[in-house]
Amino acid sequence: MKKIFLLVALLTACSSGDDTAPYADPKLLEQQAQNVTITRDDWGIPHVHGKTDADAVFGLVYAQAEDDFNRVETNFLYSLGRLAEAEGEGAVYRDLRQRLFTNPDSLKAMYASSEPWLKALMDAWAGGLNFYLAKHPEVTPRVITRFEPWMALSFSEGSIGGDIEDISLRDLEAFYGAAAAPTQVSAVADVYDRRGGELAGSNGFAIAPSNSASKRALLWINPHTSFFFREEAQASSDEGLNAYGAITWGQFFIYQGFNATAGWMHTSSGADVVDEWAEEILKSGDTVSYLHGTEQRPLQTEKITVSYKSGTAVATKDFTVYRSHHGPIVREKDGKWIAVAIMNEPVKALTQSYTRTKAKNLAEFRTTMELYTNSSNNTVYADAEGNIAYFHANHVPKRDTTFNWNEPVNGSDPRTDWQGVHTLDESPNVINPASGWIQNTNNWPFSAAGANSPKQRDYPGYMETYPENPRGIHAIRVLKDVKDFTPASLTAAAFDSYMPAFADLIPTLVRAYEYAPAGSPLKAKLAEPIAALKAWDYRWSATSIPTSLAVFWGEEMWRQSRADADSENMTAYDVIARKIPPAQKLEALAMVMDTLASQFGTWQTPWGDINRFQRLTGDIVQPFDDAGASIPVPFASSRWGSLAAFQSRAYKGTKKWYGTSGNSFVAVVEFGDSVRAHAVTAGGVNGDPTNKHFKDQAERYASGELREVYFYPSQLKGHTEREYKPGQ
Repeated sequence: MKKIFLLVALLTACSSGDDTAPYADPKLLEQQAQNVTITRDDWGIPHVHGKTDADAVFGLVYAQAEDDFNRVETNFLYSLGRLAEAEGEGAVYRDLRQRLFTNPDSLKAMYASSEPWLKALMDAWAGGLNFYLAKHPEVTPRVITRFEPWMALSFSEGSIGGDIEDISLRDLEAFYGAAAAPTQVSAVADVYDRRGGELAGSNGFAIAPSNSASKRALLWINPHTSFFFREEAQASSDEGLNAYGAITWGQFFIYQGFNATAGWMHTSSGADVVDEWAEEILKSGDTVSYLHGTEQRPLQTEKITVSYKSGTAVATKDFTVYRSHHGPIVREKDGKWIAVAIMNEPVKALTQSYTRTKAKNLAEFRTTMELYTNSSNNTVYADAEGNIAYFHANHVPKRDTTFNWNEPVNGSDPRTDWQGVHTLDESPNVINPASGWIQNTNNWPFSAAGANSPKQRDYPGYMETYPENPRGIHAIRVLKDVKDFTPASLTAAAFDSYMPAFADLIPTLVRAYEYAPAGSPLKAKLAEPIAALKAWDYRWSATSIPTSLAVFWGEEMWRQSRADADSENMTAYDVIARKIPPAQKLEALAMVMDTLASQFGTWQTPWGDINRFQRLTGDIVQPFDDAGASIPVPFASSRWGSLAAFQSRAYKGTKKWYGTSGNSFVAVVEFGDSVRAHAVTAGGVNGDPTNKHFKDQAERYASGELREVYFYPSQLKGHTEREYKPGQ
């Protein structure tokens, strides 16, 4: 059903509440602001210091709102299941999916029962955002005009998208009723789909003192996310907080970064942490139940109302959703209703996310891991005591291995129930390997430390579903047998231009040409490009013509191979190398030549003339224009094994390819008596095109030239642009 209300009435209702609460009382917020100092360095990066941790949180989220309130609010529209209120009916089922796991009443109860220190942080978080809105009346939120502290629990783990993305929106809509307008891809959908393409990639390296020139541990932090998804910031307090790194817009903890003595880098995990159960449904009148063993259990029902923007008004859709003890019903298959379970412990997750930023050493960091809520990520770690570690996904359910967990299992069989989660000791972790290095590139953990890696045979199949990938092969190539790493040489290794996937695939193309019939018309046409590819060293550069040929050819081969790869349970790389006929490979190269000539005037077009970084507006989904200013980017997609990743393509109306994801926040950290770090952020930290920090790091980003991080107050001297209190 639909109910129409005036938009202004909804906004008025959203802004009502107890103005004497600490997160809403103007006098209390003014007082708290005096306990906070924000120092902007010469890159615009906020260094926030508070008397207490709560004061630091207040200032940290205030600074984020200054830099890009739209991204802050949008993240919470998504996490609260309120995106349709801003984007319209096409986002209704995305919101419904979120609301299956995010219940405001439940979150309010969790907040109320949280420990005082955590409640204080959530209060400060809401207060900082409300104070920002009060001080910036020119800023008009799309939906959320007043932030409540319990809202922080809706987004308690900062990975991109998260486990919920495994639930199909199309299937959810088919089960719970067709919308008046079909479900659309949200304007922010590409931002959150961590399972899709390049967004699933990140690199983390740790180097032990035995392999470093300074005899200190080193950490490489290289998340591959959509651009501008995270702020770069520092948060410190008189209570011991002092963390620096990438913070997902709107959250109050450093997600990937370091403190004075320890650092952590998350990579998307291939562990199977989401399961489905096929429930045997029994209906009798209005009663719906399901079988579990010898029991007939009633399905739980819940009414969820999703609001959405309809013109200048707000409409609602009411849904009656069903749940078994396994989880909410999300689709139907072969007459069975499918329930799904994911990690959903907001208080523990928020606690783990925050307390890891204050962990001083391996023992303390391990203690945070024992909360078991970092489900979608692996973690690469290093510290000042010289420890390096790899921690596998931190919420892997125990299952009966006689069942196929890649498909919905029989929900009526009690043996399919989860049996708790695997402990740290039961996981394929790596602590201080003899190799002296650790790497993870979203590949399996069984090559994390070379010969000192965990053995696949020792773990159940569901512990890891990702295979080795070209970046993993590349990482091993640049890390093994090196004993004198410095921050500079580790950075150079992480930007090594070799692309191992092409080293495997291009020779098959060359052989196809060499064995082609002498009379083939492709022999003459392809002679020059084949000669260029045959002489190529499989390394990207902005001036490389073979890189352009290889990438265009590889993308076409990828497109042609995907169906066979999916149907035959092979990788696309194997299909391209072994299954695609030689003539088809040559025809694809001929097509690439024609495409390059048509688009750019000649097939001999350098890669940097095609592959570009452009930031024209602060929109979350960026527009691109060949007539606008852009800069060349030499590195390529991680699909081909490039460690420095830049996922690009042409857009409607463009010939050049523009990147939207890949290297985002990049940092190298050296630990010891003090911490030293260098970093770069894609574009810049501010979302306003008129701000000088909108894209002031773009040239450094494209060249891999990291800048010094000002971690200590002494380093900020001479590099301070502004120092102020929130509200000034």
